[in-house]
Amino acid sequence: MSHYNDIGIDATLDWPRIRKLMIIGFLAGVMVMAGDMLLGWGVHDASKSGLEGFLSAYLDVSDSRIFWSAMLGLIGIPLEGLSYFAVYRLIASRSMKHAHLYRSGIFGYLIFAACGVHVPCLACVYVYKHLSRVSPENALELTWRFGLYFLLPAMILFLIAWVVHSCAQIAAFAKGLTPYPRWCWVFCMPVGQALAMLLKLAPETALRNALTAGWLSIGNMWMMGGLLLTMKRAMANADPSGNDGTPAHP
Repeated sequence: MSHYNDIGIDATLDWPRIRKLMIIGFLAGVMVMAGDMLLGWGVHDASKSGLEGFLSAYLDVSDSRIFWSAMLGLIGIPLEGLSYFAVYRLIASRSMKHAHLYRSGIFGYLIFAACGVHVPCLACVYVYKHLSRVSPENALELTWRFGLYFLLPAMILFLIAWVVHSCAQIAAFAKGLTPYPRWCWVFCMPVGQALAMLLKLAPETALRNALTAGWLSIGNMWMMGGLLLTMKRAMANADPSGNDGTPAHP
């Protein structure tokens, strides 16, 4: 029989639904990664440093690539956020305290990641690219101000949500507050993102830059892919008192 937690969510784990959400999340990560690679495929001007050197890689990116990078992220990032409710259900089955924290991180991700951070980042690239052609002496300063006013506020809020989201997940898994083995805490976004950034140690190429541009997407694919691959272990370890893999709703 299904049983319900204190906020009305069915606490019996519906494994088919959880698997479907994770697959959606993985595919959404692939979609966002494709957009990131469209933007990141290029090399930096070695004669420039700092922000100017960073932005130099995007001077030759076409407007259509900027548009599709923004569009793929605008669609894929919310799908990633919605897929995190699969992990939320895993945590809620054993710890509502951690589940509440994790859910607040999901909401922050949904609110700020796509429209607040991703699209304004692409807007900064567009602004710098075109200003550098008509007013190269002012391009960097004006782009910096644009990012400061229209990107930084949402980025700060997004980072807070990301920290809450990641810490709640890591703590819940490491403490055994999910059906997954404790060591599966490694299947979280920070670990996948850190692995992606190791590519920065390789010599600079267009491919390396394209891959590292998608470090957030790689973190998402690492998390969802790892949890999908280890799901059978989690199902075998599920609580026999109710969390036995039986769908909550026929």
